[in-house]
Amino acid sequence: MSYAESGGTVSDPEHPKGDPTRPVTISYIAETAGVSIPTVSKVVNGRPGVAADTRARVEALISEYGYRKTNRKNVMELVFGELEDMWGMEIIRGVERVAREQRVGVVLTEFGPPQDSVGHPIGDMLARRPACVVTVAQLSQEQRDELQAKDIPFVVFDPTTELPDGVPYVGATNWAGGRSATRHLAQLGHRRIAMIAGPDRILGCRARLDGYRSALEVAGLSVDTDLVVRAELTTQGGRVAALDLLSGPERPTAIFACNDLQALGVYQAARELGLRIPADVSVVGFDDLPVAALVDPPLTTVHQPLNQMAAAATEMALALGRGERPQIGLELATTLTVRESTSSPADQ
Repeated sequence: MSYAESGGTVSDPEHPKGDPTRPVTISYIAETAGVSIPTVSKVVNGRPGVAADTRARVEALISEYGYRKTNRKNVMELVFGELEDMWGMEIIRGVERVAREQRVGVVLTEFGPPQDSVGHPIGDMLARRPACVVTVAQLSQEQRDELQAKDIPFVVFDPTTELPDGVPYVGATNWAGGRSATRHLAQLGHRRIAMIAGPDRILGCRARLDGYRSALEVAGLSVDTDLVVRAELTTQGGRVAALDLLSGPERPTAIFACNDLQALGVYQAARELGLRIPADVSVVGFDDLPVAALVDPPLTTVHQPLNQMAAAATEMALALGRGERPQIGLELATTLTVRESTSSPADQ
């Protein structure tokens, strides 16, 4: 599905009527309407699940500010599989910032879950022929070949699988991030450090787990397979995994979660078990979503520069669209943000 129909786009380089200081962007429409970006998506694409008054409010704003004919040569496409609001918003902001500077409109497309897809979802995108594409959705080889056949340059954002040589991408230093999180816990004196790992099918999750193992080895600690639990990258996944880890007789004194949502699940599990963070268990996440600074206690986490990654991917895609030859493989550095969810173990 897409935020464009018949040559229109919600995100446009022009200013909204009545407010010359603000550009019309997808996030602007959502912010003005007081709703989430996925809600705007449902309204524009005629999907159910939106209250009638909300739908009317969003439709009025899109009609007034955000829907107009646009020169396709001056439009790029941002593609998600499923748009997660917290994580996706950082990416959208990075893309829109560069697109606005270069006066390029943005079409936001969400493929949706595979079971919801009708036909071949890339077909609509091929028909629109955007100047370039930044894809957070992980495209198949067939889909990449179709884009290349139509001479539509694309950049893969944060690839989850190994890409063939020559495929442009922007990612982050996941291995180094996993190592820095685990090293921080080891330096605090923790010896039983658990990890809630992500699905093995995701390249970044494997790299974070490898970084965890490397840091343990450097610290002279053995890798205890009983302290590694795999879970989906969700709050519920983190909660279930943490309950398993923290309910045993020799529970870990620290947990490194593969992302911030899992870490929030650890917070839930700790509360259920009557454990205090960080007095009874230290917690480290990964991503540094805005919510990480707002939870109690604020979460120590690996900062993944999603906004900057999205900006770099957009610059790369637009350069390819202009026929330039930029660097086509880029990994931005992760850094550890230390807050109040980690401390030395109680027995130290």
